[in-house]
Amino acid sequence: MTALANRTCTACKDGTPPLGADDVKRMLTELNDWTLSDDGTTISRRFEFKGFAKAVEMANLAAWLGNKQGHHPDVAFGWGYCLVSFTTHAAGGLTENDFICAARLDALVA
Repeated sequence: MTALANRTCTACKDGTPPLGADDVKRMLTELNDWTLSDDGTTISRRFEFKGFAKAVEMANLAAWLGNKQGHHPDVAFGWGYCLVSFTTHAAGGLTENDFICAARLDALVA
């Protein structure tokens, strides 16, 4: 488990700036299998399963974590996959909250 997984999200205030590219790259190295979007505003991880039920369970786990942390992911799922994406809409990009939630999700499925 990374140090990020031990942290808790804090509410963003209006005008919260997104992380810079160097911070994003550094924090991304602390995560397992998360990828950065081409525009640098979102991190995503695709979880693969054999069947539909496990994909639904993963989507529910991501939703539960989002509610618990007050930082909600975008989730897409179907037969055999669940795609979880984090971005901070209020900041127009990535903040520490995105990386905290990704790390906490990694810890839950480890």
